[in-house]
Formats: sequence, structure tokens, C-alpha cells
Amino acid sequence: MTRSERDLVVSLRNELAAIDPARSCDRVAEAAGMGGALGGREPSVARLAVRLRRAADSPGAANFDWDVAADHCRTAWLRGRFLACGSLSLAGGRTHLEFVVPSADAPVLAARLEAVDLHASWRLRRGKGVVTWKSGEAVGMFLRRIGAAGALLELEARQVSRALRGELNRVLNAESANLHRAVAAAGRHLDAIAQLEADGRLQTQPYVVRLVADARRETPEATLAELAERAGLHRSAVQRALERIERLAEAEPSAPDGPRSAMMSAHA
Repeated sequence: MTRSERDLVVSLRNELAAIDPARSCDRVAEAAGMGGALGGREPSVARLAVRLRRAADSPGAANFDWDVAADHCRTAWLRGRFLACGSLSLAGGRTHLEFVVPSADAPVLAARLEAVDLHASWRLRRGKGVVTWKSGEAVGMFLRRIGAAGALLELEARQVSRALRGELNRVLNAESANLHRAVAAAGRHLDAIAQLEADGRLQTQPYVVRLVADARRETPEATLAELAERAGLHRSAVQRALERIERLAEAEPSAPDGPRSAMMSAHA
């Protein structure tokens, strides 16, 4: 990931860590989702874990049970689970979110995500369970659910910007290819016109062909549509005239017929 992308991921985690659940049951649920091990997580996440652990250990705090938990408690648990073992990658223009959990926990987490309409795939990797989303839409739904509104807006803005840049590059590449083809065609036309004029065949062509040839010589950079407008013809007529010119240039000039050639030889 680029530094900008890493900064966005850090901003996302800080935004989630700053959420202070209003309900005590949500604090207990989020603490359960985070578990005990935080490893090298950000200071903001570590501070959150301490606050939530105090709430979970307070007298009267109930244990979290996914099966009977309210929807808001499930959301808090998922937020804690992401902060504890989730990661987001934006490398190469792709959005990839995964949870790395103990192998036995992977199918459980995948089933819980499925229960809240967030289908995810899971697999084993080097002895760990990995629950994954590779769809930008699925990642967006999850982040929206767990409260990462600000970072999600920034992520979506970057995705739109990346898509627009990609479309612009596609259009520019197509226009460049069209321009190269037009320049190459114009070069062929001019060479063919010069050849036909040198051997006298251009003057024997129909008026429309000569008209188009003159228009092409006067405006080598013009498109077929511009040549048609200049000559007062349909575009198809201009295209046929230029194709005729190229075909004639590729063919050898016709030799004089037999009798006339013999007469010319006798007079010589």
C-alpha cells in the first residue's frame, strides 16, 4: 500500500477505537469481540481495550452471548473483532478485508457474519483461520455497519477517483489510438495521390475522386467527416474515393493496348 492508503487504514481504526458505546451491554459485547490479545495494535485500540475490559469486569456485567444478543450488541462485537484481528488492504486499487483468527474460530465468525447478511468466505492459512472479503461492496457494508462512516466516505471517494482516472485513461488511450490510425491513413492517402498524379492517372479519375484528393492534399490532418464537409459530400462517398485512390496506387499502371503500341513503335 502507498503511504496515503496506510494513513487511511490507520484513520479507520482510530475512528472505530474512538466510538464509545452508550449501552453497557455494547461495551461488554465489544470487549468480548476484542478478546485479550492485542499484539502490536495502535495505541488508540489498546486504550479502548482497557476501557472496555473495565466495563466488562464491573459488578453486574453480563457475559456476551451471540445467539441471544440484540442486533446492536452483535454490531459492537463485530467492531471489537475487527479491531482485534481484522486488517484492511487497499493495495493495487483493490479493497481486501480479512480477519485472522484461531482455526476453530473461522467457521464461527463466518457463520455470525452470515447471520447479519454479511457473507464472507473462510479458509485455513498456515494453521490460522482467515475470514475474507474481496468485494469492495461487501467491505463497505461491513464498515458502515460497525460505524466507520468517515473513513468509508474517504475510501469511497478514492474508489470513485480511481475509477474516473481509469476511465479517463481508457478514453485517452482510445483517442490516441484513433489519432495514430488517422495519421497513418492520411499518410497513405497522400502517398497514393502523389503517385497517381505523377503517372497521370489521377486526372483520369471521376470528379468526386479528384475532389476528395484535392481536399486531402489541402488538409492532411482532416478526419473523414471534416473532408466530407469540406468537399460537400457524404462521409461514405469520401471513404469510397480514398479507398479507390489507395487501390489504384497499389496496382501497376495499365500498359498501352497492342495495336496502338505497335503503331507508336512503327512511327518511332
